[in-house]
Amino acid sequence: MPKIPADATFVPGDGVAAVDRALAVASVLAQSSTTLTLADLARLTGMYKSTLLRLLASLQRSGLVVHRSDRRYALGPLAFLFGRAFDQTYGLRDGVYPVLEWLVTQHTESPSFHVLHGKTTRLCLFRIDSPHATLDRVREGDVLPLDKGAGGRALAAFAQGASAKAPLVFTSYGERDPLCAAIASPVFGPSGLLLGALSLSGPLERFSEHAVQRMSMLLLTAAETATRSLGGRWPGALAPMERRRA
Repeated sequence: MPKIPADATFVPGDGVAAVDRALAVASVLAQSSTTLTLADLARLTGMYKSTLLRLLASLQRSGLVVHRSDRRYALGPLAFLFGRAFDQTYGLRDGVYPVLEWLVTQHTESPSFHVLHGKTTRLCLFRIDSPHATLDRVREGDVLPLDKGAGGRALAAFAQGASAKAPLVFTSYGERDPLCAAIASPVFGPSGLLLGALSLSGPLERFSEHAVQRMSMLLLTAAETATRSLGGRWPGALAPMERRRA
């Protein structure tokens, strides 16, 4: 069961404290791979059960959370509507999923697409496993650190939008997981808005210099294709490998 970073949710910001706390509870449920008990939520959020019960009652009334017959909590139908609206607004699945599928056909490592999630984390929005026998453990819905891994650093570098100064391919070797490596590239929307980062990740031993060079070229092609599909403009006019070394 995931342990949610403390700074990602539970300290009230500029909004109403109760709203911040309610959204923190919903975030914990969203990041969990299973339903949760009240005791689970108390442990993961650090909140008192009495506080949680009040917040959960409000979330249940809105349909964002449901209380199941087994006395466990899960996200409700409103969460599905939010997700569908987000996808429809940005068209991310239509723009990103085809390039993930294309990357797999090119015999790369497993492709995924990550978006910013708070100030210190990122969310794996889409993922397709490669046909390799051994894989890394990234899954759709996983919340990962922003300061570790190629995907996180690609997002951090372009959080303020497209820039001609930053490299377009980022690499990491054993940063987040000592047995895994990754390469990543940003994807942009209209007006240089950062939409997310494409990444290729897998076991460290398969990331030889030759493999990284080959996959970097494919990743740049995929990121540029996704950017153009989503109404963005690919930055820079340098050759792909010059961009990677920048």
